Amino acid sequence: MAKSGALNGKMVVLMGGTGFLGNYVAQALLSRGARLRICSRHPEAAFKLKPLANLGQMQFVRMDATDRQSVERCIEGADAVVNLVGSFEGNLKKLMGVAPGWMAEAAQKAGAEAFVHVSAIAQMPDEDTENEYASAKHLGEQLVKEAYPNATIIRPSIIFGKDDNFLNMFGELISKLPILPVFGPDSQLQIVYVDDVAEAIAQSLEQPGKHGGMVYELGGPEKLTMMEINQRIADAQRRKRTFLPLPDGVSAAFAALPGTPMGSDQWNLLKEGNVAGSKAPGFEKFGIEPKPLGLFLDKWMTRFRKHGRFAERLSA
Repeated sequence: MAKSGALNGKMVVLMGGTGFLGNYVAQALLSRGARLRICSRHPEAAFKLKPLANLGQMQFVRMDATDRQSVERCIEGADAVVNLVGSFEGNLKKLMGVAPGWMAEAAQKAGAEAFVHVSAIAQMPDEDTENEYASAKHLGEQLVKEAYPNATIIRPSIIFGKDDNFLNMFGELISKLPILPVFGPDSQLQIVYVDDVAEAIAQSLEQPGKHGGMVYELGGPEKLTMMEINQRIADAQRRKRTFLPLPDGVSAAFAALPGTPMGSDQWNLLKEGNVAGSKAPGFEKFGIEPKPLGLFLDKWMTRFRKHGRFAERLSA
């Protein structure tokens, strides 16, 4: 049953709403009675959400974030807008830098009451470090602020969830390989649960008077190194694995090769770590207590165990 409240009946546009985070944001908003317009290059990827919506509560629109007219058409008539567009491929400056500015301008023109821009925790690269992803994210924040000063900017750490591409990627590798290299073994991450981030976004839309114009950095309750994360995954799978910490030079050379699962931008972000800044407010401003990885990992890794959910019974 939909909740009554500030978003009930309001048209919320999710730009890039078919991704991992978008799925959870959509659920948080549907439960509040919001009407959704999910805009994406492949909107059919969100059709799985249809059973959660009432008749007429959800629209699906094909959108190209690098085409200004396409962006503006999606935002027409919006009461609120969330930008979830993100990628490590393609024209990043246009996709995550210029396009968010178009979205913010269109939201202002449409009279939208709230605009939430999902950015990332990423240090601005210096002259000696090239990182197209970080540069694009910083440009996007700047252009959003200029076009829609009351926008809420959310910078989450690496987001985890049952169906993510982070834990599941490492889970798959650890289940198959007895010896694994670890990139940035000492890099600290403050990985954050997807439902907690979605709830913060929903609250930002509900209370633009409180959260508008703010920049939040959202991290989980603990800081873990990449080595610790790998070891926790192996433990949850009940597997003994040998992890080899790779020197930064080797990791950087590997990331620079074409066709590898980690590009140079991703490697540079990992090397810097991904921890919420001490100066930026976080979950406490939303009254949210972020959930730790340990609350879920054992259950989620069951499918990667040798005998799945029967592993402990058989070993007994």
